[in-house]
Parts: sequence; structure tokens; C-alpha cells
Amino acid sequence: EVQLVESGGGLVQAGGSLRLSCAASGFTFDDYVIGWFRQAPGKEREGVSCISSSDGSTYYEDSVKGRFTISRDNAKMTAYLQMNSLKPEDTAVYYCAARLWGWGSDPNEYDYWGQGTQVTVSS
Repeated sequence: EVQLVESGGGLVQAGGSLRLSCAASGFTFDDYVIGWFRQAPGKEREGVSCISSSDGSTYYEDSVKGRFTISRDNAKMTAYLQMNSLKPEDTAVYYCAARLWGWGSDPNEYDYWGQGTQVTVSS
């Protein structure tokens, strides 16, 4: 059974940090691009960041560049999203997802999804 389980969300003050984890099982993690997405109330799900399966290439959405860092540990089958200098507008449910083919942050192109973890940033 394929599973992606996010953890690490919570309530933090503006300027604070959180580290999200995404633990994978049931598929060949090394072969998959991992993406982080978020969805705020009343808004569409948006791509935040993704990391390639092989060469470590990364992508960041403009609003998180310089503040968020994506990484992965293939031996642990886990991906991470380090979030620093958090802002109230970062408040959302954060999801990790995996795609086998291609590259990019279009959520429609991802094959597997986690259940999400809530991140709330207070002002």
C-alpha cells in the first residue's frame, strides 16, 4: 500500500520556523519526484517546492524562495520542507506528493498524495 504521511505542522508566530516531514512507503521512493503543496481556505492548491529523484534539482515558488528549503533522504524514504521566516500568508494545509514522470509543480501531474498537515502562522 502506497502511503505518504506528513508531520511537523503546527502553530507558530510570524518569523518562526517549522520543519515538515513526509514519510513514504509502498513505492520506490528513489524514482519519484517529491513535491510540497499547500492549500489555504477558499484557495486552490498551489505548488510550493519540488525536488528531483536523481540530481537534487529543486524548484521553489517565488513567494517562498530564500525562506523554504526542500530536501530528501532516500535511505529513510523521507522528504523534508524546512520553513523559515514564516509569514501569516503561509498559513495553509501542507501536502507532500510524489510523481514518477516529468517535473514541475502542477498538482494534477502527481500520482500519490499524503493527508496533509496544518500550518498556522500567527501575526
